[in-house]
Formats: sequence, C-alpha cells, structure tokens
Amino acid sequence: MSPDAKYEQTAVLLLAHGSPDSVDDVPTFLLRVTGGRPLPHEAVEEVKRRYELIGGSPLTELTLRQGELLAKKLNMPAYVGMRNWRPFISDILKQMIADQIAHAVVICLAPQNSRTSVGLYRNSLAKCTDPALTFDFVESWHDQPQLIQAFAEKLSAGRSKASAESGFLVPVIFTAHSVPRRTVLEGDPYEKQARATAELVAAIAKLADSEWRFAFQSQGMSGGAWLGPTVEATILDLKRSGHRGVFIQPIGFLCDHVEVLYDIDIVFRQFAENEGIRLWRSESLNDSPLLTSALEAIVNSRLRSARETH
Repeated sequence: MSPDAKYEQTAVLLLAHGSPDSVDDVPTFLLRVTGGRPLPHEAVEEVKRRYELIGGSPLTELTLRQGELLAKKLNMPAYVGMRNWRPFISDILKQMIADQIAHAVVICLAPQNSRTSVGLYRNSLAKCTDPALTFDFVESWHDQPQLIQAFAEKLSAGRSKASAESGFLVPVIFTAHSVPRRTVLEGDPYEKQARATAELVAAIAKLADSEWRFAFQSQGMSGGAWLGPTVEATILDLKRSGHRGVFIQPIGFLCDHVEVLYDIDIVFRQFAENEGIRLWRSESLNDSPLLTSALEAIVNSRLRSARETH
C-alpha cells in the first residue's frame, strides 16, 4: 500500500469513559469500572441514586455528537469508543477493521494525561492485535490553544451573567477530577497538567491571580489520600475571605455527565447554599465549535507530521 492510499483510509478515534444507559445498568457498569472488583452494596446504591437524581447521564449522546461534528469538519470518519460501556472500544475497533480503516489518530476526551484515565485507554487499544490497523495516540492536549479558548469563552459568558445577577465580581474555582495522591507521587503528570490548563484559561480570560483558585473534585470512595484541595474547602476559604458567591468551571471535563450534573450542580450547590454562598457554573463545552476546532487541529497536525516522516 502506498502512503497516500494509507491516508485515504485514515480515521479519528475518540475515546471516553462511558456511562450506563439506565439506572438498572449501574451495577454492571461499575464492575467494568473496577475491573470486576465488586463494590459494597451501599456504594452501588449511592451511584444509582446519583444517576436517578440527574435523570441519567448524557455523556454518550454528547460524545457521539462531538464525533459527528468532528467528522463533518474533517471530512473524515470519526469513531467513538467507550472504555466502560457501549459502544465499547473493542467493538469499535472491530468495526474500523471491517471498514478497512488502516490508521487512526486517537484522542482521549480527557485532555490531561493520567494513567488512571488516558493510560487505561491506551491499554484498551493495546488489545487490538490486527496489524492492518495502526494508531497515532495523542498522550495529552491540556494546553491546546483552541481548547483553552473554548473554556475561556464559556467562562467569560457565564461569569459575566453571574456577576450581573449578584452585583459583584465572583471568584472562579477551576476544577478537575481528583486522582489518588499516590498516582502523582509515582510520576503521573496529571496534577501539573490540570493546573496548567487552569492557568492558561485564567490568562486568556484576563483573571487576576486573586480572582481564581484551583480545586480537585469527585474524590473517590476508596481508601487512601486523594488530590486536593477539595471544592468544599475552597468554598469555605473564599467565604472566610468575604466572598458571597463562587463560579465553578470544570476544566477536566468536555461535556455534561454525572461529575458535573450531580457533583457540581447538586452537591456543591447545596453545600454553598448551606454556607450562605451562591454558586454558579460555566456551561460545559459539549458541542462547542471551538472544541471541534481544537480536535480538528490536533488531527491535522498529526497527519501532517506523519506524512512528513514518510
């Protein structure tokens, strides 16, 4: 096969965590998340309760939409695979092989690299042993310019509205999903990359250092220390400084799902309310044109580099 023929059979593969189709699917979904390790009954029931409260997660629907928008922008096939639920990565790889895709640029929809997320996606790909399909795996894209602009756009719009409603300029708390502290101690780049994303968004949005904080959210139920500070501790710190409202922007997530719709919209909002603090949140990127442009730029850059090396 000539190099040009190979690129005619190139596609994009977007990878995400996955989300159960219904509350009844939660126990099976959690077994996939834990690699088959059963969780206590109380933990399973708690996760089911959260999904019931938000009416189910839109993660799969939104991710498929992100793939459709990218495919249209690139005029190239874009596949979506989930690690823990349908459409499973393994099934999508089989489909790509059946479609005679020879090469795929693989982007995890988790811009900051951690072995607890991106590393597991890479492991899933490694199970594909068909030599007819090769991968160009994007390790991280936490500082991609259009991604930063996309977050800044949502931040500026949402914060302006919050400040107009409150009558004062509300401080920003950037958040990312926490990971076990031991992960970072073992050399994982996740914490540095998450904080770097926040710093870049703050700079584009022209926030002074005094106007924003960074916190980790959604600490796990398992034992051991998880990365902090927590959002709750940060809210209390801002309250002690005299603030009466906060604006949260999760910069580790690219669409609405349970960590946004439950953890932020329900838990953190109720916590803030109990402390006499108003809480606002930026819109998630979801189908943001700037997010699509960011993904497009990554793919085009990878394909150019591949062509130049051949």
